[in-house]
Amino acid sequence: MSTKYKANNNNVYFVTITTVEWVDIFTRLNHKQTIIDSLNYCRENKGLNIYGYTLMHSHLHMICSAKKGFELPDIIRDFKKHTSKQIVQNIKKEPESRREWLLELFSKACEHLKKEQEYKVWQDGYHAEEVLNKEFLEQKLNYMHQNPVKDKVVLKAEDYLFSSARNYLNMEAMLQVEVSSLFER
Repeated sequence: MSTKYKANNNNVYFVTITTVEWVDIFTRLNHKQTIIDSLNYCRENKGLNIYGYTLMHSHLHMICSAKKGFELPDIIRDFKKHTSKQIVQNIKKEPESRREWLLELFSKACEHLKKEQEYKVWQDGYHAEEVLNKEFLEQKLNYMHQNPVKDKVVLKAEDYLFSSARNYLNMEAMLQVEVSSLFER
């Protein structure tokens, strides 16, 4: 397996985690809240530093690192495992017009796996690029924060609640982040 786009140390990374077949699962508030709650748990209990994020309909972008004594790949693995289970539970127990279709899609995504698994929400692995300088950091923060604007979800980045754009403007936010001073912005 290639490690080109994997976090292999505890430096800061721009990470993208994507749903299977890019399915738009995060159009529902309950699934978005599952991600926010899980990120918050990882921040408070698993050593995750989050410097920026945006949750789109089919993927999550983050600029993040692991605190000393923790490993970023382990945090991401546990995050994906927990949120997969929680999202499937949400689909099964709460109103969901696409219930049968989603469960079938997530079930079929397991067919290639060696390990027995009933449902798979996230694609294998994740895409990680190490943040090495201020320019790259600022470009990725801008890219993430403008993503909902580009997709015409909102008119201004700070109007999107599931993003750290609000944190960077000192506005009330869904999730606390380490407003980056990584490269003394």
